Amino acid sequence: MRFEFATATRIIFGQYTVQEVAPLAAGMGCRALVVTGRSLERSQPLISHLSEHGVEAVTFQVPGEPTTDMALAGVRAAREAECDLVIGLGGGSVLDTGKVIAALLTNSGDLMDYLEIIGDGQPLTRPSAPYIAIPTTAGTGAEVAWNAVLISLEHKVKVSMRSPLMMPRLAVVDSTLTYTMPPSITASTGLDALTQVIEPYVSCHSNPLTDGICREGMQRVARSLRRVYENKSMEGVDAPSHPLSVDEAGREDMALASLFGGLALANAKLGAVHGLAGPLGGMIRAPHGIICARLLPLVMEANVSALQSRSSGSSALALTRYHEIARILTGKATAQADDGVLWVQDLCAALNVPQLRDFGLTEDDFSAAVDKAKKASSMKGNPITLTGEELTHILRKAV
Repeated sequence: MRFEFATATRIIFGQYTVQEVAPLAAGMGCRALVVTGRSLERSQPLISHLSEHGVEAVTFQVPGEPTTDMALAGVRAAREAECDLVIGLGGGSVLDTGKVIAALLTNSGDLMDYLEIIGDGQPLTRPSAPYIAIPTTAGTGAEVAWNAVLISLEHKVKVSMRSPLMMPRLAVVDSTLTYTMPPSITASTGLDALTQVIEPYVSCHSNPLTDGICREGMQRVARSLRRVYENKSMEGVDAPSHPLSVDEAGREDMALASLFGGLALANAKLGAVHGLAGPLGGMIRAPHGIICARLLPLVMEANVSALQSRSSGSSALALTRYHEIARILTGKATAQADDGVLWVQDLCAALNVPQLRDFGLTEDDFSAAVDKAKKASSMKGNPITLTGEELTHILRKAV
């Protein structure tokens, strides 16, 4: 047995740990590009704290899912401001954009030199500029993953820039930053987190270290995601000034499950959910978490069926793992793989996951999506090769 495990240089997890960022940032640089989402207000406490510790800051906003043009604009902003440090404060889109900016600050050449599929896929040769990743959602695990996903509007596809040299210098996971997420974001990011502890667990690249992380992550999602979705006490509140009104334990569970998903996917790969989600994310304007949520039970169902009918050798282990997933999710010792699929279907229904037709996906898109999915890096982790007909059937049920 041989495997490797890569992650951020340092991970700090816990409530209010965001308050520890500024003094640590001061040891990495003196001028920071703070990459944030739509709301600049959310970054103001951090920026003030940075100033108190001698770190100047300029902000760069990522208002939606990141595009190649957006990332390049961030690089220009960082260079113009002579930034020597990048801090990402936000969801997966923000964190991925920050990773690309930090990488291109120290590596010569063009973004297309490094992008997979549509670019040359060249390896980075120099470590990224110091990067601190601070997630404000519980889902993507981007703070500990060594890839960044961008949309190419020109090619209508999501593609990755990938290198161990892109790993954040510091990841700070503070569950209090997730308290004000609206239910829809809680649902989509939470189901993305679930996807990212299920897919690596059945991946053909799984290993004993990621296995333990995935099992623990599934247990936490199973007991907490529906609970925190139904807890709306902080919706619309700008800051967690009344933490006792929040399901603190549930939010901590989901933040940890998200972290575990990021650790697992970075070291054991993903599967057909993300293999399809990449192309679809470039074709329709739907949040990544929604696409993954809609596809998850359908891919689970297709994988279980395919494994039951034609698995052999190492792929047979994946079917056993789907039985174990069912027992973890349902809490029933006698549950079988099909019970796990039904549990995820019921959860998606309870969390009001929309159909992909609501975002414009039609049957005319299926052929292109399937062709692109077959070439996706994530598809290489799927426990069994799904046929074009099986992938098309998944999409047909997703709309």
